[in-house]
Amino acid sequence: MQFDINQVEDYANKFGEKIIDFLPSLLGAILTLVVGFWIIRVINKLVKKFFDKKDYDLTLEKFIADLINWSLKILLFVVVITQLGVESSSLIAVIGAAGLAIGLALQGSLANFAGGVLILLLRPFKVGDWISAQGVDGSVKEISIFNTRLITFGNQEAVIPNGKLSNDNIINYTSQGVRRNAQTWGISYDSDIKLAKEILLKLVNEQETVLHDPHPEPMIVVTELADSSVNLSLRFWATNDDYWALHWHILEEGKHRLEEQGIVIPFPQRDVHVFNESGASFTGK
Repeated sequence: MQFDINQVEDYANKFGEKIIDFLPSLLGAILTLVVGFWIIRVINKLVKKFFDKKDYDLTLEKFIADLINWSLKILLFVVVITQLGVESSSLIAVIGAAGLAIGLALQGSLANFAGGVLILLLRPFKVGDWISAQGVDGSVKEISIFNTRLITFGNQEAVIPNGKLSNDNIINYTSQGVRRNAQTWGISYDSDIKLAKEILLKLVNEQETVLHDPHPEPMIVVTELADSSVNLSLRFWATNDDYWALHWHILEEGKHRLEEQGIVIPFPQRDVHVFNESGASFTGK
């Protein structure tokens, strides 16, 4: 093939002309991108200041702020692409096709987004609530568009996808403000049931943080005649803030008082019968 320098120069000139013609659009798109990000940052700050002045729920604030931020960035992307000379109709077609492909590829992420919307609308919990979900117990730290973050009792951070969270069981320990404690106490069959009930019920009624009216009064009942013990259920109400301190105190002090009165808390035990060849038997524990 014969090399034609004139043809190469012609191609180079045409390419240069196209670059020069495209340069204003490119510079305009870059300028639009820079100014757009600056405007988005300013709007995000204004949104944050607005929510700081209002007493809205933290869950709602975070969700709306994220939604505004991502919506503005998508809008900026469309404006920049249009600035580069892409026709709006073509851009809409491309976005539609890309959206379908991305939707199929990111079904889990879309499910998480839908789950976040459901959590926001149904409000099964809010930031600060102590919940149990997906095998994790913790305090809700943050509810974002795609996932929810919990801080566990051991101060670990657990990230749970909103899709799974919104479609499974959730136990909210905080929403009612008060909780009922139900402790199981096992005493031996030889111990005085009536005395044990009086000791534990008196201990509970001495505690100032135990709730009474309008909540049911503290009570204790026999719930089971187990293999090694008679099981008593001690029930009382307390606020969320006092619940655990009261629970631990009743357990420790209750054991001391039962032992002082001769009430035995038995270990698990089993009767064993051993037979020898002569037919005699031995019974032991």
